[in-house]
Amino acid sequence: MHITVSEVQGTVPVTVLQIQGEIDASNYQRVTARAKQAYDAGTRNLVLDLSEVPFMASSALVALHSVALLMRGEAPPDPDAGWGALRSIDREREAGLQQHVKLLNPQPKVERVLKMAGFDRFFEVYTDQEEAIASF
Repeated sequence: MHITVSEVQGTVPVTVLQIQGEIDASNYQRVTARAKQAYDAGTRNLVLDLSEVPFMASSALVALHSVALLMRGEAPPDPDAGWGALRSIDREREAGLQQHVKLLNPQPKVERVLKMAGFDRFFEVYTDQEEAIASF
């Protein structure tokens, strides 16, 4: 997996993390770590470009949830907590759409995983980067 970071100026500054490759148990923590680096550097609005992610395991859902918490200034769940981290996603999904993290161009297989997990009610999903950036 490779992650590219770029900064875009919309009505507010937005960081775009473009992820290339599969997200699974072997690398999902890298997504969270990269988002934390961006947050620590001042990022408060983030677009996760999933256009080059052909596969997303359940551990990727933990990563996405953790990124949303980070962008709200909250601590993500302990990745070693296992099912506890996944259960915390259930509680958060009911809180509504995230204001500081948007998803861009998930491939069909990834989009199905997001919908099955109910993440389409947790994240706004865009097919156009300019629209995603303008949504903040």
